[in-house]
This record gives sequence, C-alpha cells and structure tokens, in this order.
Amino acid sequence: MEQSEARAAVRPLPSGVPAARRSPRRHSVRGQILDALRDALAGGELIPGEVYSAPVLAERFGVSPTPVREAMQQLAGEGAVEVVPNRGFRVSRRSERELAELAEVRALLEVPVMLSLAEAIAPERWAGLRPFAEATAVAAAKGDRAAYLESDRTFHQTVLGLAGNQQLVIVADDLHRRAQWPLACGRVTRTADLVADAEEHMALLDALTARDLDTVESLTRAHFAPTV
Repeated sequence: MEQSEARAAVRPLPSGVPAARRSPRRHSVRGQILDALRDALAGGELIPGEVYSAPVLAERFGVSPTPVREAMQQLAGEGAVEVVPNRGFRVSRRSERELAELAEVRALLEVPVMLSLAEAIAPERWAGLRPFAEATAVAAAKGDRAAYLESDRTFHQTVLGLAGNQQLVIVADDLHRRAQWPLACGRVTRTADLVADAEEHMALLDALTARDLDTVESLTRAHFAPTV
C-alpha cells in the first residue's frame, strides 16, 4: 500500500461535505474510506437525495476511485445509497415509517436476549459495562452526534456480546447502523435527545443488575424508538 493511500481517509471530503469527525479504524484503504463515509452518513454530512461522484470523492481522499466505488457499492448493498448510472451514488431518502419498522425488528430481536441476559448474567458483571455507558453520556453532553452514535453502537455490541452469539451481534449491529442514517427531512438531533438516550443506558444497566425484567423490557423497547 502506498503511503499516500494509507493516510487517505483522514483527508477531508469534497467541498460541501464536512470531514468525518473521527479517524477511520480499518487498515485497508477501502475499509478506511468505508468507515469515513459511514461517519459522514450517520452525521448527516452526506445529504439524502444528493448524488456524490466516486472520482471526486477519490480525488479529495487522495486515492484511486476503485476503493471509493467498492465502499459505495457496499453501502448500496446496505441500502444507504443508490447507484446512479454514469453519475455516482445518491444518498437514500428514508421515512419515519422505515425507522419505525427498524425499531420493531430490533425489539423483536433484542428484547428476548436482554431478558435472558438479565436472568443469566451475575449482577456484579454488569458493573464492567458502565464505562461503555459513561462514554455515551460524555459524547451526548458534548452534543457530538457522530461520537455518540459510535459509542451507542459499541455499548449495544458489548451487552449483546454477553450472549455468546457472534451472528446475533452482527445482525443487530447492522440494524442499529441502519437506524442511525439521516432522514430525508433533515431532522436535527438535539443535545437533549442524546443526553436522554444516554441516560437510558445507565438505567438499563441498573435494571439488568437488579434483574428487574419488567423494567428491562420497557427500557429496551423505549430505547429503540427513533428519536436520534
């Protein structure tokens, strides 16, 4: 890998598209760009309905168009963007109904798992997850949506990981990521919404520790409501 390409994903997006707020984590150029584009998408920096050219993005990333196209093709497979022949990729427009459907599917998947974990995991083990919940609170207090969305997903991945089913974690994370994409209406997330969402993480850990199944279920269902 050329040195210029190894540094590519920390360069800014093209004019009119702010840079992602955090550095990508993957080692491959394609993986780095995929992370950067996902950050920009989740942060609302890639605008629903707008078309973005792979060669233009590639020029500003300092790489060839190939890894950008590959990353965009993966996002197209996830439903985040649509292929526009001879032009590039259009950021998908999403509706409130789509978010409601995602919330329903996530609840069907995760609520039974949370209830099972509440009964199976020793109460003292939940204390080890508090730093993950606290990370979401810190990001929320700063109003940093991109950092919050990343820490939110990390928290849920860590909790679900206790079930010992890696496929569950992968599927749940894909649904979670889709739920974080911006709406077509361009609704702005308030810091207060992020703070309230982060507080639910701590409340959920308290309920899991207490093995309060009713509260675990109600908090988990409410947490999936499309508020961010």
